[in-house]
Amino acid sequence: MNQDVTNYIQKLPPWQITVCEKLRKMIYETIPDIQERLQYGKPHYLKNGHYACVVTAAKDKVSFMLFNALEIAEIKGFLKAASSPERKIATITEGMEVDYAQLSTLLTQTSATL
Repeated sequence: MNQDVTNYIQKLPPWQITVCEKLRKMIYETIPDIQERLQYGKPHYLKNGHYACVVTAAKDKVSFMLFNALEIAEIKGFLKAASSPERKIATITEGMEVDYAQLSTLLTQTSATL
């Protein structure tokens, strides 16, 4: 695990630390050989040199963005298209129940061809 990413997470509010740590654990369990780095001030995760996902904390949310997700359908209230069709984003707010197993399944699907 990358120390810069650890430092990024540790500076967040407690609820965001919890969410980011769970996401990080899920990412490593889903793709054991994932490469983690802080890029553009955010934790990015690469498989075989290609972007798999990114985690971003903002004032009132944590975002988990999947790359290579063109074939993944939006899930109302949970997963929506991001800035381009091949990106999908899950927005997590304080107190929200998060289905990390579902996120893992989605990450497995989107990273399968990387």
